[in-house]
Amino acid sequence: MPLQVVLVEPEIPPNTGNVARTCVVAGCHLHLVRPLGFSLEDRYLKRAGLDYWPEVELTVHDSWALCLTTLGARPLWLFTGAGSLPHASVRFGRDDVLVFGRESTGLPTALLDAHPGCWVRLPMRPGQRSLNLSNAVAVAVYEALRQHGFPGLV
Repeated sequence: MPLQVVLVEPEIPPNTGNVARTCVVAGCHLHLVRPLGFSLEDRYLKRAGLDYWPEVELTVHDSWALCLTTLGARPLWLFTGAGSLPHASVRFGRDDVLVFGRESTGLPTALLDAHPGCWVRLPMRPGQRSLNLSNAVAVAVYEALRQHGFPGLV
């Protein structure tokens, strides 16, 4: 199975559209965990994803628990400003799961607490909160793929 990208309760349609586009061009499977802050029919979501939507490998889950059941025992990497592992120091597997939270609040504390030891941080200047969600996903996806020689990409 390819690299998996999970957005937990995303709020902003264009961010999710951009992530979907990244997943298509990079060969990743996208998982969205409800509640979503928008409809999947949202015009801004569709516009950000352009004509890539028919190619998106997409699974929508009603809860984090159901998402975990679907993903099985794959390694999880939770991207959070509270993370201590710099993304470039993580040895990603080809079918690992990269998990990202809401634009406004990040991943829920209970979700983070349930998965200690796999909190990943994108390096930033001190005092900065976060990157845009779609940019963070792109950075993480391409680092994971780089570590494996960009399999299937030209």
